[in-house]
Amino acid sequence: MIERKIVAQKLKEKEIETFVFSFLGRESCSHIKMQRTPLGEKITIYTSRPGLIVGRKGGNIKKITETLKTKFGMENPQLEVAEVENPNLDAASVSRSLISALQRFGAKRFKALAYRALENTMNAGAKGIEVVIGGRGVPGERAKTWRFTAGYLKKSGDISENFMDRSYEACNLRSGTIGIKVSILHPDVILPDDITVKAKTVAVVQEEIKKAEDVAVEEKLKEQPKKKRTRKVKSKSEDGNNKEEWIQEYAGRRNEK
Repeated sequence: MIERKIVAQKLKEKEIETFVFSFLGRESCSHIKMQRTPLGEKITIYTSRPGLIVGRKGGNIKKITETLKTKFGMENPQLEVAEVENPNLDAASVSRSLISALQRFGAKRFKALAYRALENTMNAGAKGIEVVIGGRGVPGERAKTWRFTAGYLKKSGDISENFMDRSYEACNLRSGTIGIKVSILHPDVILPDDITVKAKTVAVVQEEIKKAEDVAVEEKLKEQPKKKRTRKVKSKSEDGNNKEEWIQEYAGRRNEK
């Protein structure tokens, strides 16, 4: 029973999302978020053009609220419009901007449009982006898939499953349908293999290098074997005559032959 209620709730949320997108236009909306509150169900619409969504004197919001009450049986729906701060970092906004550009300029310029989307997203500060365009609408004899990437992306693991922003859209053209998939790794995502290097002054770095060089020189001198030196000295024998002899020295120690 619990599973059926969950599935029914998800289907209802999907129907509401489809209705909102069809009423306002998918190109003007990014995504919607639904929450249950003690006062009723709260629906937040994320968009890069909030003025277009609200309408003149809030006319669009009033119409959507009335339709939600009559068609979907919601008692007290509360609609809010939230602005997307940077559309170039939102996967849904990027994919829908590609759809509008393809409908305007045609499918022949899909490569230039994809590379422009990569450049705009990377300039906005994203760590990585991937754009996949494919389908019968792509110029060519057969259906083909093109992949455009920039920066750093995670393909598997927890980061890929929970922190990657993905969007799947379809663009209907005269030549056919083109599928667009956009994946973005936001700049605020902390990766497990990130390394932070603390900044040091030039004087401290030079001092550490000098100490390391001194230690290396001392260790090298210790490892070298001691060399023998011989020198000629004069001395007197027991009978008082002068004589010469060779003396071997080891690092300050003298051994007479």
